[in-house]
Amino acid sequence: MSESVLNAEQTPNASANPMSPEARIRKLIWHEIMPHFDELRQCRSTRDLLGNPVYRRLEPMIRDVLETPETGQFCRALPPVRTQYRFVAWNLERGIELDGQLRAFRSHPYLREADVLLLTETDLGMARSGNLDVAQEIARALGFYYAFVPCYLNLAKGSGLEYHVEGENDLGLHGNAIVSRYPLRNVRAVFLKNGIDKMAGREKRLGRQAAVIADVEFPNWRATAVSSHLDANSSQRHRARQMRDILDGLDSGLPVVIGGDWNTSTYNSSRPIYAIPGFWLRVFMGVDNVINNHYLHPYRWFEKDLFQTLEQRGFDYKACNRLGERTGGYDADCVKTRQGLSEWVPNWCFAFMRWSLRNHGGRCPIKIDWFSTRGAEVRDPVVLHEFRECDAPLSDHDPIGVDVIVD
Repeated sequence: MSESVLNAEQTPNASANPMSPEARIRKLIWHEIMPHFDELRQCRSTRDLLGNPVYRRLEPMIRDVLETPETGQFCRALPPVRTQYRFVAWNLERGIELDGQLRAFRSHPYLREADVLLLTETDLGMARSGNLDVAQEIARALGFYYAFVPCYLNLAKGSGLEYHVEGENDLGLHGNAIVSRYPLRNVRAVFLKNGIDKMAGREKRLGRQAAVIADVEFPNWRATAVSSHLDANSSQRHRARQMRDILDGLDSGLPVVIGGDWNTSTYNSSRPIYAIPGFWLRVFMGVDNVINNHYLHPYRWFEKDLFQTLEQRGFDYKACNRLGERTGGYDADCVKTRQGLSEWVPNWCFAFMRWSLRNHGGRCPIKIDWFSTRGAEVRDPVVLHEFRECDAPLSDHDPIGVDVIVD
């Protein structure tokens, strides 16, 4: 599918309207596309998919599904005028722990004051997350506006342990979202090229990553918000190229806040043949050295192209992040992490990973979640570890936050 920029106007509570685009998309998936999932799953690559006559007939409908945003609002009161506005970016890990995430958004001293949520990995109609509309449920619970753009129409339940969840996908959509206390205007998306063939593995998906962009109408300020998720299974060069595509899609002169999961792992993880030698290179560089100077500071070398691109376009990432502060990590004893990685990394690799981390309790911190801003004054960036580093984690990522100052 081709990459493009999509625009849509915000409509009040559109999902409640039986004639809404959302109702039309649901009908399209249920009645026209889903009956052919079994046949599409037989394709072993995108090349096979594009040559499949069933897919060729369905392609305009699939494109329609993946290029139609869902928007709505549940605002119950006039939002306050503030002198600073809080942005939070969080990879929700599909929304599998949505109940706990909702409690956090409503009650945590920092999160409950958030004005704009830049959310990545949000499901819509996936069995693994209870077939809920994750972005809509969060907006409903908080009384906020929201915009969701699908990235993938999933032909399977997911990856790793997700294959074994009960039930079936209702819609099979997965994407990114913006949820805001204040109105969202000019909702649009920038569609990004895939880092790997999404039809070549066990988790077969139609589509590609999408950055969600919207202009936020604060009472005394306007800014463009971007929820961005760069491909995990990709090269450093590819992630930098995806960021350039996002920046190229910014078509307003407003201040900009970009946030999300950029997967700055420092690895070329597009194929095991690249990732495995990359692992041994880092072992030879010294595990402590790589953790302290690269995994937590990827902009210094391995991912510098991405961060230099931001700076060349007038964006600042240094002031709006806690540099050197972990936002995720690898745990050699985590069954869920191993199940996910084992779909593309040979099982014999895990013993060497555990060995390399023997002096670190089998754990390796990484910094992969980021903000970057242009034309905005920021203060007090934070990373909240308590939702991941606990007995019942709400996500495999830490939420990050920053306050933007309004004159």
